[in-house]
Parts: sequence; structure tokens; C-alpha cells
Amino acid sequence: MAELHVVGQVVGGSGFPSQNLFCKWGIVAGRSWELLEGMEQGQTQVDSAPDGDMVVWSHPLDVHYSCKGLTGWPKLHFQVWSQDVHGRNDICGYGFCHVPTSPGMYELDCPTWIPEGSVGERIAAFFLGGAPRLKLEEVIHNPGDRFRLQTDTTGTVHLQIGVLMKDFEMHHVRT
Repeated sequence: MAELHVVGQVVGGSGFPSQNLFCKWGIVAGRSWELLEGMEQGQTQVDSAPDGDMVVWSHPLDVHYSCKGLTGWPKLHFQVWSQDVHGRNDICGYGFCHVPTSPGMYELDCPTWIPEGSVGERIAAFFLGGAPRLKLEEVIHNPGDRFRLQTDTTGTVHLQIGVLMKDFEMHHVRT
């Protein structure tokens, strides 16, 4: 079977309203993909950066897949959270990006967004904190329901990824 290696790091985030941030990440792939090695999800440490500077996570990514076809090409998805001085966590953004389909080194910027919520939810968030959250996290990377959401852009997650492919041509899998 053809094999795909994705090696790199979640470098950090910028443009978020808070500077005390951490990131939960995951990688999803279709049914024709099998995870051979690596973690399908993870979480960075909290980093606090001065206003306007990028938070730095430098969190490693290393996954190894085998595949029978290109359907369900892997996607990375992210949830960026802020943490206040009392240790309370609040969502700052959701985002996803496709793993590049050609071998090589890539620097990717993944824009993030957050649901607007109803007028009542926005008023409550202003006075009490706590932004509206998604009920189903699959909406982040599945296109069906995501396009019906009203969202606001928040910040950007920065990635450095190396993509290695093995035996794609030998198994007649064309990217």
C-alpha cells in the first residue's frame, strides 16, 4: 500500500484576542486510510506572549498512514483556547486545513473562526465571558453543516509540515 508521512510542528498562533493560549489539534482521514504510527490528536502547553506577539507552542506532529486511495485525504483541525488567571478555559477559535498533496516542506497558516451565537449569547459572553461553542466538533472539518454557521474570524495557527510519500506511483495512486 501507498504510505504518507506527515512530520512537523504546530509553531504557534497570532491575531487572537487573548495572549494566554493553548491549542488542541487532531488529524482525521477517510476510511481508505489507516494510521500506522503517531498520535491522531494532541494538546500544546499554554504560552503567554506580550500583546501583538505570536504565542509559541512548537508542538510536534508526526503521523504515518497507509492508504488504498485518495478519498478522505487527511485534514488537520484545531481548537485554540485561552486560559485566565484562575485556570478557566474559553474557546478562541476553530480551524482546519488539508495536508498538502505533494511531497515537500510547507509553512501553512490556518485561519480560525468562532460561532457568532445569538444576540443573547453575545450579550452573556460580553458580561460573563464564555464564547459560544460548537455542539459537535466534527463541524470543524466536515463541510456539510459548517457553511450554515455565522462566524467571526479570530486568529491564525501557524504550522511547519514536511510531507513524505512512499509507493504512490507503484500502487497507481496519483496525487
